[in-house]
Amino acid sequence: MTSIKYRDEDLKLRDGTLLKSRIWLPQGEGPWPALLMRQPYGREIASTVTYAHPSWWASNGYLVVIQDVRGQGGSEGQFKGFSQETSDTSQTHVWVRSLPECNGLLGTYGFSYQGLTQLIAEEGTYPPDCIIPAMTGLSENEHWSCEGGAFWWHLGIGWGLQLAAQKAQREKNWEAWHEIRENLESKKYLFNGHGLLKKNDPEGMAYKWLNLSSSKNPQWKTYEPLNSWLKKPLLLIGGWWDPHLRGILDIFEKSTKAGGNPKLIIGPATHLQWWEGAQRTQLNFFDSHLKEKNKEIPFPQINLWNLTRNSWELSDQNKTPTWNLCSEGLASISHSEGGLATHSVSKVDCEVNLVHDPWRPVPAIGGHLSDTPGEANRFNIDTRSDVAVFTTPPMSKDLRIEGIPTLYLETKCDRESFDMFVALSIIPSEIKNTATQLSTGVLRISNFDKDIKTCREIRLQPILATFKEGDRLRISISGSGWPAIGVNPGQCQYLCAGPSPHCLVTTISLLLSNSKLKFESLISS
Repeated sequence: MTSIKYRDEDLKLRDGTLLKSRIWLPQGEGPWPALLMRQPYGREIASTVTYAHPSWWASNGYLVVIQDVRGQGGSEGQFKGFSQETSDTSQTHVWVRSLPECNGLLGTYGFSYQGLTQLIAEEGTYPPDCIIPAMTGLSENEHWSCEGGAFWWHLGIGWGLQLAAQKAQREKNWEAWHEIRENLESKKYLFNGHGLLKKNDPEGMAYKWLNLSSSKNPQWKTYEPLNSWLKKPLLLIGGWWDPHLRGILDIFEKSTKAGGNPKLIIGPATHLQWWEGAQRTQLNFFDSHLKEKNKEIPFPQINLWNLTRNSWELSDQNKTPTWNLCSEGLASISHSEGGLATHSVSKVDCEVNLVHDPWRPVPAIGGHLSDTPGEANRFNIDTRSDVAVFTTPPMSKDLRIEGIPTLYLETKCDRESFDMFVALSIIPSEIKNTATQLSTGVLRISNFDKDIKTCREIRLQPILATFKEGDRLRISISGSGWPAIGVNPGQCQYLCAGPSPHCLVTTISLLLSNSKLKFESLISS
């Protein structure tokens, strides 16, 4: 690998803009199949935060092209985000296939922004021979910026400031760059982020999405891949703790409906920390579709990591029990009082009151949206008096749960705006003082008529886990999840942001008579 060579080369687009690419060449005589990644963070880094260096892919017989998208890295033009990529992607694919070292076969790879650039192109564009999008989605609302109507505060602000810092670097605005960096390192961005985005990148995606999330009539954009692309060999990579997982599931369904045969892998991964073996899996997929011998390597349709067994399993969406929430009213003051029952519970409208105090908002830990993503022990959080906790009896036998946890219950509130942050955990039978959080979800309610009883539905992050005999399942509900989402001030005239003097104490009443926890299918039929 040490002798792998590379060169930089420009592509001149139809409008005269030059896009800069770095091209790594295998040893020996070509031509070779090409792998393409189009990304906004500089071709030198080549997404090595999650991917093997391009020289490794080249050492395995691929011509590797890493391109700076328009307005980023060494490429000319103004960076305008996703809206610019349809035309630029189409022109880049034609160019890569025309390179003298390319044998005409093309595969694409990349995660996040680089995942989306693989999926959108101009009508009539010839598709890649195979595609591996990871950790990405098509909806700017549901897959890129918000969950349950709540803006991804820590993630959205942090990503927006990263792009704003790159903009400042291109413009040699060192004062802005250092201001952004200092705010990120000190975590002041959690309070100053909105103002920093407005000041340094008011036309950026993150700032626009943040403003749209609090708009009464937001006009969100969803991107649509060409059907001919969705029918090509497609390997979709997701992580249980990645915020874009719902986007990956959406692409899988779209490909299936278009007549494709997509493959799906969901592993024990956050957005940036993946599992051992992810690189080899992708290489095997490319080899099976791009190498001349076209050696078929079997890939299961859906391959999932079991979070509690720590092993790979095939999808098996068997029927899961439905649980009802029950309490005598003390579920928020006693973490052992509230229950989850599979049998019918009393129809008396039991009420559990949660008091959200914005001075000490309930923190979000672990999961897919917080600043500490992944697995987490939330036992101490569950003992707070502003968290309502409901737990099953010990399991009488092993229970495998695969799907999307969905909580249904009625609520009323004394404010016109409030949040519900929900966590699902496993209480292992053999370990004391442990509540291992497996999934979280959020619902933001705005412009609400105070003290009116209303049915709510909160969808959590998908999971696969096996509860052993003796383990218990727990649902925890709070009025905040800081800093995964901004603190809801309880009044719609103010932005849901960091704790501020505009934030009001909010009482949320959970009405349990018609409550239930169900598990929806991971993939819609």
